[in-house]
Parts: sequence; structure tokens; C-alpha cells
Amino acid sequence: MLCIRVTAPRPVVDGLCRELDGYPMIANLVRVPASDDDLEVLLFDLAREDANNVLRLLRHRGVPRVGSVTVSAPLTVLSDAASAAERAAPGHPADGVIWAQLADHSREDARPSWSFFAFLFLATLIAGIGRLLDQPILIIGAMVVGPEFAPIAAICFAIVRRRRGIVLPAIGTLFGGFAACALAAWAVWAVLYACGVYTFEQATTGPQTEFIISPDVWSFVIALLAGIAGVLSLTSSKSSALVGVFISITTVPAVGTIGLTLAVGAWGEALSALAQLGVNIAGLFVAGIATLWVQLRVSRRLGARSARRRRLA
Repeated sequence: MLCIRVTAPRPVVDGLCRELDGYPMIANLVRVPASDDDLEVLLFDLAREDANNVLRLLRHRGVPRVGSVTVSAPLTVLSDAASAAERAAPGHPADGVIWAQLADHSREDARPSWSFFAFLFLATLIAGIGRLLDQPILIIGAMVVGPEFAPIAAICFAIVRRRRGIVLPAIGTLFGGFAACALAAWAVWAVLYACGVYTFEQATTGPQTEFIISPDVWSFVIALLAGIAGVLSLTSSKSSALVGVFISITTVPAVGTIGLTLAVGAWGEALSALAQLGVNIAGLFVAGIATLWVQLRVSRRLGARSARRRRLA
């Protein structure tokens, strides 16, 4: 269940009460006067599966323009009425995709931030050290630290939902971050190489981390599977599964290897790592776009079923 709080002028709340009263997927509808005499607050519990329909109704009634809509997910709801509303909604609550929430997250993830670049740069350096020392555990650590999946998911969402205002900022954040971190890592490793901290052989050898510079069809397949799992984990709020996605894709390790190998002049390995990066990003984009497209179609069908149930109620 979701908890919805609507703040709007009294005439708007009057109309919403008439429309929402009797909705089978809504429970515990409460109307409360606000501190502002012209505003009132409407509170109710809503089955997650019908969230898109109700949020669309609130937008069409102009609530975001004259007031606000707040959506929260409580830990537990103990209510027979809420349980009945959930049973009335088609599908499973965990499968309900809240597109307004995804849009909000995508707008946020599309914008560049210092924290994004800081985490990406730290992950790039960790990956470079992992390749230098031939330590897979460091490569896994770099994958977990890397924040690059957020703008990738934002791009996929923007393409599926045709949000042009999100696509370009997200592309700039993703590829600008990769380029900036690769160049910064190149500078760091070049200084260390000039100081004799490591050798050419150390930077270009390592059987345990050779996969970073060996892109093949399996790299693309793994990226496809990881992309599907990543999008599903975001849309179903299964954040624990997202960690598995992070340690499945060879994006940040490739960027870290590019910086390391460029510093010693190993152009062939740098190009191979760049190819690995391209293969993984392509797989993530294909999987992410396809998964969101399917979820959008399923969500619309469930929304149509919910609308029919409301009309029959």
C-alpha cells in the first residue's frame, strides 16, 4: 500500500472527494483542514498497482499546479479496508511500476553532481589498482562503488517515455563522467609511472583480470541480463538485487583500465578496454529500454483493468 497526501484548495478537494469516494483500490479516505484557510489536506491509502491511474487523475485535476501530491510507502499498514483495497487491485504489489516516481528519480539522476563524479573517480582508481595488482576482489569493489547505472537507467526511461529534457543531461552525465574520470586517472597513473611506482609489465599483465580487455559475445549477454535485472530492481524497489547488477557489468573496470594503460602507452589494451566498455553500455541500453517498454505495456493493461473495476464498483 501507498500513503497519498494531497494538499489543494477546498473546491478542488471537494471534487476529488466525490471522484475518489467508493474507489475499490482506495481505503481510509480522510479530509483535514490545513493551516491555510483556503487549503485542505486529503489523506488516503492506495493500492500500489493503481497508483498510476490515481496520480494521473490528480494531475488532470490540476493538483500539482495549485497544491501538491506526496506519495510515501509505509513499512506496515494494519487495516482490513487497506487489505480489501489491495485485493481489489489487479496484479501483485511488488510488480506495480510507479512512473511518476521513476520520472522524478530520472530527472535527479540525469543531472551531474559532485558526488556522482567523486564516486565514479574513486571507483575508477580502485579498478585501475585492481588491474595493476591483478586482484578480482578490487575489481568487484570498483563495480559496487561505481554509480554509473543511475544515468543509464535515466536514459532508458527517457527514451521509453519520450522525455527529451532528461536524455541529453543524462547522456552528458554518463559519458562526460566516463571521459573525465578516465583522463584524471590517466594523469594520476602517468605521474606514478614517471616516478617508477610500477612497471609496464605490471600494468599490462594479469590473467585473473584479463576479462576487462577481452570483450566477446558473453560480455554483451551478461550486460543484457544485468540490464534487465537492474531495471526490474529499480521499478519494483528491490534495491538488494541492484548490488548484483553492479558486480556483473564491466563498465567502471574498463574505464579504470583505460586510464592505467594509456599512462604506460599500451594503446592496444586501452582500445580493448574501450571496446569492453562500449559492449557493456550497449547491452545495458538494449536491455533497459526493452524491459521498460514491456513494463509500460503491462502497466497500461493493468491500469485499464483497474479502470473497468472502478466503473463496475
